[in-house]
Amino acid sequence: MFPTVREVLALVPVRHGAPRLVAGDAGLDRPVRWVHVAEVPDIATLLGGGELVLTTGIGLPADDAGLRAFIGDLADVGVSGLVVELGRRYVSGVPRVMAAAAERRGLPLVELRRAIPFVRITEAVHALIVDAQLTELRATEEIHQRFTELSVEGADAAEVVRQAAELSGCPVVLENLSRQVLAYDPAGESAELLLERWEQHSRRIRPAGRTAYDPDSGWLVTTVGARGEDWGRLLLRWPAGGELTTGGPGRLPATDEAVAEPAPLDARDATRPAPPSRLTILVERAASTLALGRLIRRDAEGLERQIHRTLLTALIDHSRPVDEVALRAKALGVTLDRRHLVGVVVRYRADDAAEAAEPGPEAGPARLRDLAESVGQALREAKLTALTSAVDDHAVGALLALADPAAEARALAAFAAALRRLRLDTTPARPPSPRTAPRPVDAAPRPVAVGAPHDGRAGLSCDRDGSSRPAPAGGPRLPGPASVIIAAGSGVGSLREAGRSLVEARQIAEAARRDRRDLPIFRLPHVGLAGLLHLLRDEPRLQTFVERELGALLAYDARHPREQLLGTLRAYLEQGRNKSAAAAAAHLSRPAFYERLARIGRILDANLDSVEVCLSLHVALLALDAVRAP
Repeated sequence: MFPTVREVLALVPVRHGAPRLVAGDAGLDRPVRWVHVAEVPDIATLLGGGELVLTTGIGLPADDAGLRAFIGDLADVGVSGLVVELGRRYVSGVPRVMAAAAERRGLPLVELRRAIPFVRITEAVHALIVDAQLTELRATEEIHQRFTELSVEGADAAEVVRQAAELSGCPVVLENLSRQVLAYDPAGESAELLLERWEQHSRRIRPAGRTAYDPDSGWLVTTVGARGEDWGRLLLRWPAGGELTTGGPGRLPATDEAVAEPAPLDARDATRPAPPSRLTILVERAASTLALGRLIRRDAEGLERQIHRTLLTALIDHSRPVDEVALRAKALGVTLDRRHLVGVVVRYRADDAAEAAEPGPEAGPARLRDLAESVGQALREAKLTALTSAVDDHAVGALLALADPAAEARALAAFAAALRRLRLDTTPARPPSPRTAPRPVDAAPRPVAVGAPHDGRAGLSCDRDGSSRPAPAGGPRLPGPASVIIAAGSGVGSLREAGRSLVEARQIAEAARRDRRDLPIFRLPHVGLAGLLHLLRDEPRLQTFVERELGALLAYDARHPREQLLGTLRAYLEQGRNKSAAAAAAHLSRPAFYERLARIGRILDANLDSVEVCLSLHVALLALDAVRAP
């Protein structure tokens, strides 16, 4: 907000006085809060610090000890500098002892070799201060307006950080309490240099206070949090931090008559300029916007998980350069460069997803968050490094980063075992409720449990931390390992191919939703024909094939919703055309089943005793399942 001594010496009225710097060049960047004219030696008691003192010297002590004490008093009170006009008390220059004392204390001492009315200097400097204050007020107003708009709009952390960097022109970093970067904006500088070894660098930044400037590192830091719950820090790097400006435009050459005595190191450190107050206001407003957004999204994903989701989505749809993804992931503590990468997707099975919709509209997102937390906990228990987040409304994805490609099978097995331990199968056998009793005949049979057999601990459910607790009577129960599918894509050796592994894993998981085999992990060879049809589900020719083979039967079922002959055909084909077994699977008597089968043959105009015809119909059924998959 205030001009520096260097800027004051560059003003035209001061230049008219032919200024010459005698000592204390280390303090030229001190701010000048006011200009004070004084002709008495004990003026220090009337000052508050930050003043530029003007004097002709007529009232200064005549002895060396008195001059040293005068300079010491001014330095102790924190004045910005001392300007002495020559001609009345000192003709050729200020005493050498005064110059030596000023240099020792780092106090700028300037001679005016031509007489000039001091009022011109005070007017010019005070006008500069008032203009700076008005500019500061305008900047502060813009800061408040900008961050108020961001709060109202519910801007995410990345946007808040970007706006802070734009307003300040300085690099800004948002980190969590573990010193992991949640968002950053380099403000035109090198992001690689900004984030290199960030955790080690951040731990050396120790400001004193909730919002403070660390002059050793040059970072302005404020704590982010609300209601007594701090969750991160916002850091802004002030360009002048940690540097002493000893040259450049406007610097006045030291006179040869000055006594060159180096100032002590602590005196020079004390002259490091602090950032202007508007930057302190800026980081505090940005931090309050972030904290408010966190409170509003308390029930939503955490910031770390949001960043994980952004990066996983970027790899899948190629919306960001892979170098940027690698850099941001590394800042989060997940190294993806020179790693063996495996895409993994975990999702609920088809029947369980349908049951989840029963309690209410909030059940789906809540169960997905629960699944995401279980996946994250399983990765930690298996000691695996990965990006992980929900990748759509039904599935949670993870990109495993392995140092050794040979460890892929072992890592996947450890993850699957940990996830099964966390997600106990807590759905005990119980009589069907009136709402679920009339199960349609064409519904797919309930999948066989994937994982370890049920251990009999009915009535237990999993907390989000993985611990077991009694399930509430009559309330919804969390699904266990039997209700989820773990699918893994092919391992790749480059981050540019990671998207393919993730897409493959998601397609395998969707194709395996109705698979009844007891497999800990589904891979591409496991899904077979169903997987191929799932990959082709958007192909118009496949959809035309389904309509040609099953269209007449689907139309009949639409007109006769109580019969649902499609379920009868499905049971017949899934039982290998064994009519007795199919009748039992469809819960029908054999005469009733045979009658329905004959009716299907007439509707489709097909010979259901023909292997070739039944094969075509079975493929069409699998394709119909793939097309109907969300």
